[in-house]
Amino acid sequence: MARSLKPHPNPLPRRGRRVDSCELRINYELTKMNTLLDVHTHTVASGHAYSTIQEMAHEAANRGLQILGITEHAPGIPGTCDPIYFRNLHVVPRQMYGVRLLLGGELNILDTHGTLDLSEYYYRKMDIRIAGVHSLCWEGGTKEENTAGVEAAIRNPWTHIISHPGDGTADLLFEPLVLASKETRTLLEINNSSLNPVRNKEAAEVNNLEILRLCKQYEVPVILSSDAHISFDIADYRFIWPLLAKTEFPEALILNDKPQAFLDYLGI
Repeated sequence: MARSLKPHPNPLPRRGRRVDSCELRINYELTKMNTLLDVHTHTVASGHAYSTIQEMAHEAANRGLQILGITEHAPGIPGTCDPIYFRNLHVVPRQMYGVRLLLGGELNILDTHGTLDLSEYYYRKMDIRIAGVHSLCWEGGTKEENTAGVEAAIRNPWTHIISHPGDGTADLLFEPLVLASKETRTLLEINNSSLNPVRNKEAAEVNNLEILRLCKQYEVPVILSSDAHISFDIADYRFIWPLLAKTEFPEALILNDKPQAFLDYLGI
């Protein structure tokens, strides 16, 4: 079933509550140590990743994670799995090596109308659904049109998370997206992979700083994701930490060390 958009008990600060200055001077070394979930990763099934489900789960256990999300690319990405892969997810245990697995997909936002690939039949088979813009299957327009498309995906009741909105693939206005995220309880992702200099995403740092500042202003939670395509990168947020420090982003609005709050927030 689609997730309910009715409010869940909110473990996060209420809008309007004054955030004490000591909350802002957070120790991000401690945050890294307390990371308990990473919900955007890929296995060999995505076609351009290099570890199996069991290898990913084993490494997640080694790193002390409680929840691991495995979100294979949907069909718009060349070389990824056939839709039958998602139909058969029921055969995979949801607990491995003491780690809870959330199995799902990274769906493609295809156009400025917010069209997603695959259908509700497949969404119902998934524990978690991420949607994002990828250059290989995106038909964009003006900044306003692009923003409308991503906002439509945010408002789609099947969407849990918007992947790498700040990577620069689509030119976007971020304030409307942050406000839509707050209204619908759809999380915006701060994506470590897109910040890696080897990716040459020139707008990623500036865009993600803007997203963080707006989320801080409006008290909107975010999710950090590794976007790992090999087990060694699980829960690696090394390129995100400097942005969190620069924006003095409140740890209360980061869900990676709050597994139950994460599940409750998304209604999983």
